Amino acid sequence: MNRIKCPHCGKQVEISEAIKHQVEESVRTEEKEKSRLEIEKLKKEIEEKIKKRLKDDLEFKMKNSENELDEAKKRNKELQEQLLELNKTLREIKDSSDRQELENQRKLNEELEKMREDVGKTAKLKELELEKKLSDTQKALEDAQRKSRQGSQQLQGEVMELNLEEQLKATFSYDEFSPVPKGIEGADIWQKVRNKHGQEAGSIVWEIKRTKAFSKSWLPKLREDCRKVNGSIAILVTDVLPDNIDFFGREAGVWISSFEQALVLANVLRDSLLQLAIAKSSASHKDEHLQEIYEYITSEAFRHKIEAHFESVKTLRVDLDSEKRAMERIWKKREVEIQRLDRSMSQMFGEIQGVVGPQLEAPKNLEIEAGDEPKQEEIL
Repeated sequence: MNRIKCPHCGKQVEISEAIKHQVEESVRTEEKEKSRLEIEKLKKEIEEKIKKRLKDDLEFKMKNSENELDEAKKRNKELQEQLLELNKTLREIKDSSDRQELENQRKLNEELEKMREDVGKTAKLKELELEKKLSDTQKALEDAQRKSRQGSQQLQGEVMELNLEEQLKATFSYDEFSPVPKGIEGADIWQKVRNKHGQEAGSIVWEIKRTKAFSKSWLPKLREDCRKVNGSIAILVTDVLPDNIDFFGREAGVWISSFEQALVLANVLRDSLLQLAIAKSSASHKDEHLQEIYEYITSEAFRHKIEAHFESVKTLRVDLDSEKRAMERIWKKREVEIQRLDRSMSQMFGEIQGVVGPQLEAPKNLEIEAGDEPKQEEIL
């Protein structure tokens, strides 16, 4: 049989085995090439899938960032609208309270003015009566004054205090008259004003003075005593009135009255306290609404919304600063390039003009703006 030498192993093999070996080697080479192509194809597919996946992830993140920015802007707008509505509500409540207070003060002034006119007329009539009976009662009055001077001034004051308190109790049966707390030495009567349903509308602190001269030092002491019991009104009843007050009036936050007009003044001021209590009661719903607003402002939810607002603003500000810095770099780069191109073109035109001569006119942008063209001597 014919034999040939195998180029790979060097052995003598038959021709049929050599052909078989060559065919097998060819098959293995083709399989390796096919496997390599398949591997490259698979590798390319994997790379394309990875690129597509990365692209999809990047697009998703960008879209998510845009959605978050839109949501932050929307929350910011909603929060601003809530704050504007809150400020509007607070202003309305304040304006309503101020108007109510002014209206009450106006009504009180009108009532006091009317009472002053009535008191003036009554006083005029009493003055005429007193003048008619003056001669008959002069002796009795002198005897009464002499007897009153014999008693102690403190005892006289206590008697007058009891007399005024009894008159007040008889006139205002709904009110409560409580003992003055310890530590309040100046005040004599503490009148708690109540309506017919027993609801308290405020309190009046009375002080009685029986002296020969009026002293303004009584007023700050009575105001302090009124504050200690949370009194609404302080009234000083005295024999000697200030020069600027005829029957009763208000000075330094204290009402001053004579003994004759004390009940009249008490009636007017007590009615004003009752009217003011009614006005406050009608405004209770507004107070509840204000309380709800206050609770919302101090709640954790409101605080979180404020924090979210400022966090979004901070993020937007950081992004804006980054964009500004990037644009400034781009602008600076372009400015340098423009200057370089401009300088290069100017130099090139100068070289060409030096070769060609003055026949080549310079563009307007390259001409000297101030003065005439330099002379040849100046150039040299």
